[in-house]
Amino acid sequence: MEEKTNINLTSHQISVVTRFAPSPTGFMHIGGVRTALFAYLYAKKMGGEFILRIEDTDKAREVEGSIEHIMKSLRWLGIEWDYGPDNPGPHGSCKQSDRLDIYKKYAQKLIDKGLAYPDPYTPEEVQAFREQAQAEKRPFLFRDHRPKTFEQWDGSKPLRLKVPEIKRYHWHDEVRGALEAGEEMLDDIIIIKADGFPTYNFAHIVDDQEMGVTHVMRGEEFISSTPKFLSLYDALGIPYPKFVTMPPIMAADGKKKLGKRDGAKDILEYKTDGYLPAAMMNFLALIGWNPGGEQEVFSKNELLEKFSLEKIQRSGGAFNEEKLNWMNKEYLQKLSAEAFTTYAAEALPEAITSLSGYSTEILTKLSPTIQERVHVKSEITEAAERGEYAWAFATPEVTTEMITWKKDARAEDALPRLQKAHQLLMDADFSTPDTIKAALWDYAQEVGKGELLWPLRVSLTGLERSPDPFTCAYIVGKDEAMQRIKNAINKLQ
Repeated sequence: MEEKTNINLTSHQISVVTRFAPSPTGFMHIGGVRTALFAYLYAKKMGGEFILRIEDTDKAREVEGSIEHIMKSLRWLGIEWDYGPDNPGPHGSCKQSDRLDIYKKYAQKLIDKGLAYPDPYTPEEVQAFREQAQAEKRPFLFRDHRPKTFEQWDGSKPLRLKVPEIKRYHWHDEVRGALEAGEEMLDDIIIIKADGFPTYNFAHIVDDQEMGVTHVMRGEEFISSTPKFLSLYDALGIPYPKFVTMPPIMAADGKKKLGKRDGAKDILEYKTDGYLPAAMMNFLALIGWNPGGEQEVFSKNELLEKFSLEKIQRSGGAFNEEKLNWMNKEYLQKLSAEAFTTYAAEALPEAITSLSGYSTEILTKLSPTIQERVHVKSEITEAAERGEYAWAFATPEVTTEMITWKKDARAEDALPRLQKAHQLLMDADFSTPDTIKAALWDYAQEVGKGELLWPLRVSLTGLERSPDPFTCAYIVGKDEAMQRIKNAINKLQ
């Protein structure tokens, strides 16, 4: 075996270079985003570089707008790249379709070594070989049909690797430890297709070498293909990078990998649903990585400080939506009053925002009562559609039956209590719920808290369940609160 040499190491040596290399096929799966996150966290933790590379060599599967979608998704989550499709840097373009000359240069090196040859067979002939192997109950290996002499490659036929050595491969994975696979995994794989585009097997190795990638992070589905990759490294004389296998993300029951049928969504759908990017980053970081200890809520800076390859787990971690909702609520609680008011406003349906009394001022007062309860934006929308917030922006219709307290014989029994409350509030300070409470509390204790607070709350909101009446009076303001209480008094009279 010839000594491995660097064909083109990056000119500025960086101790750690990682990359995320998605295909632009439209859907940013949670598993892919988690891989990008781990690669980003490790590179930044080690003071290295993180590259976003677009593997767009399969033009038949490419979806228009996907590259922009990928960049938008990562940026929403808080993942920034040193080099990418919008910032090529010293490595040239980060889109594989722009790098065809580089792949041809490496392919020529293999041809010159006698380690690559044009595929002499038609697709029909290859299919016949496959069927023959199947009939004989043995695996199909193209190398069993390798021609004795090679034609000159003119680009019109697929170019195949001639496996340099048939052997059992042993390699080290930073997460899985020692791994190995036998000769049956090695074959004369296609490295350049007839359309001139490289295959994934070839292109990612060339690009990783050209871009100085030191750590290759990817899913466990690539373990079985690693011997093929290693044979290409050997053929090119390239030293192996460090391999880091991500644990799978499992469905909530932990029995199978998370898929679309299990509720997995495109990452930007979580944005639409009202999940905060910091919460999503925190949540994804803890699927398959365990820093130890009891802490579960980590800022981005804390993740960068604590992240390590040693803490990546071998076994899969479940995508638990209840845990995600809990975590999102933790982050919602940290939002400023102004930020949460904006968040809530985006969730309110037109049935609320079109009410004559709707205003940002009242919503700002209402927001703390919403903020303490909700996990995601959809809960605000659903509560609004149930009519839980309309009272804040429009005077409710109140009936005597609604006002009647369970201990009263008649609705009219609440009349003197509401009249007294109205009198006490005439000179009350409405600057906070507590100042309103202070004006009423002694009287409430005198006549019974339920006896006063129930008819008062119903008068203000028209609801059996709502925030306490002091908060409700503060939200609607003094003039509106006094009028609503007066309306209830009139109704009882």
